Amino acid sequence: MAAQRASSPSVEEAPPSPRKVGTAYYEEELARLQVELVKQQEFIRARGLRVVVIFEGRDAAGKGGAIQRITETLNPRAARVVALAAPTEREKGQWYFQRYVAHLPAKGEMVLLDRSWYNRAGVERVMGFCTDEEYQEFLRSCPEFERMLVRSGVTLIKYWFSVSDTEQEKRFQARLKDPTKRWKLSPMDLEARNRWVDFSRAKDAMFAATDIPEAPWWVVDAEVKKRARLNVIHHLLGQVPYEDLTPEAPTLPPRPPVEDDYVRPPKESQNIIPDVVP
Repeated sequence: MAAQRASSPSVEEAPPSPRKVGTAYYEEELARLQVELVKQQEFIRARGLRVVVIFEGRDAAGKGGAIQRITETLNPRAARVVALAAPTEREKGQWYFQRYVAHLPAKGEMVLLDRSWYNRAGVERVMGFCTDEEYQEFLRSCPEFERMLVRSGVTLIKYWFSVSDTEQEKRFQARLKDPTKRWKLSPMDLEARNRWVDFSRAKDAMFAATDIPEAPWWVVDAEVKKRARLNVIHHLLGQVPYEDLTPEAPTLPPRPPVEDDYVRPPKESQNIIPDVVP
């Protein structure tokens, strides 16, 4: 598999899909797929499955937007998003995978990792936050760790969101102009922007070591956000085959009449927020 990659262009160098997606089609198809995600979640809950979905890729590749569309109609008690901050001093002294293990799903749950243990193979490697020995040990131990998860019954799905340097730069510039997205640009993101080739090499080495049959990497062409979201949701639905176990809608009986002497407190006694909407 590694030899095949060496003779073909890097994921980011391959011609992307430039085709835009119409708003009407996108909204209709997204709504349809979200209904299927709810059915899939109910099947996961009913069958006691454990599902881990990893989202990796460059900054501004669209991971967060895809995760948002996947989870916005799901029950948050059974579909959790995990986006860990930088490790604390105590966590730095733990076994590397330890803080991630604490967030693995119980039966009937799906966990979506917005970045994951692959930080060691990416940002930690490129930015020098780990030693060469720690990096090499990660490449050796990660496949075994993931095989162990799969053997224990966990369904592990790994997505890499691929975006060109031109598109990434366009999204960075858009974030600078949008005060609601400016928080997404950290000093680390800006430094990573200067190390495109280093991150490409790190990604290629990561794929070569961790693209295993038990948990393969799936590449998402993320050049067009809406297309990427629909494609990844469609693919995710196929990774965990499910049956429609949606329960029948219950029948709501008429409300019982109020027969006691309860009287609501006067509205003036409560703090009502101002109605500022024209």
